[in-house]
Amino acid sequence: MNTVAKTFMLMAALTALFMIAGQAMGGQQGMIIALIMALGLNFFAYWNSDKLALAMNHAREVSPAEAGDLHALVAGLAARAGLPKPRVYVIDEATPNAFATGRNPEHAAVAVTTGLLRALERHELEGVIGHELAHIKHRDILIGSIAAVMAGAISYLATMAQWAMLFGGGRRDGEGGGNPVVMLVTMLVAPLAATLIQMAISRSREYLADATGAEICGHPKSLASALNKLANYNAQRPMDVNPASAQMYIVNPLSGGGVANLFSTHPPMEERVRRLMSM
Repeated sequence: MNTVAKTFMLMAALTALFMIAGQAMGGQQGMIIALIMALGLNFFAYWNSDKLALAMNHAREVSPAEAGDLHALVAGLAARAGLPKPRVYVIDEATPNAFATGRNPEHAAVAVTTGLLRALERHELEGVIGHELAHIKHRDILIGSIAAVMAGAISYLATMAQWAMLFGGGRRDGEGGGNPVVMLVTMLVAPLAATLIQMAISRSREYLADATGAEICGHPKSLASALNKLANYNAQRPMDVNPASAQMYIVNPLSGGGVANLFSTHPPMEERVRRLMSM
């Protein structure tokens, strides 16, 4: 199954989970309220995603006079990808990493750490920038926002159900019905399932960005080499970033392993490299 089809199926599963959870925990009225609340919050986050992400990660915009080579590299790869040149930002951080943000290709930005510029060869840097441009090309910020809307709505439903059970003892059958036991199980399981599906969507988009990024830069092995380097650096010296922004980076900037990998927004590095090397 290709990555696009997998993303579609995961989004469909998330939607179905929302419908099931809504019926079990809040009925039709609860579903509508939760969806409106989630849409409102995530619409604001989506519309201001670039400003929030850049400020949260202390990124500063650099001009062509300050970083001429980086600007030229981004401009060349953007032209090759058929995209407008995004704004260019630098993060004063020794650990090499990078991310892209923006609600659409016309309002996009690419941010790289100073450590990335020092640690990578030019062909590897091209692979990383190609990967970030792929996220912009595929509008992954939009897809991530939609997934966040659904997962957030399910969490709201679970919270509403908790208060209903505390003060109302559940709904009457005429108001949407629902077995209290089923309601309790759904209240506990649905938010976890929604989080896992949301993480799976993020991982599928990373695979797609790797493949498209390799095509943009023209050298899959260069991106594979860069990913290996970045994974090693970030494992040895994790970045001090807000966990909410960790999913944006090309490799996970936070330390973690074991059970934490289940909730990781990034695919296993070995599999990412294997797919690139087979291109």
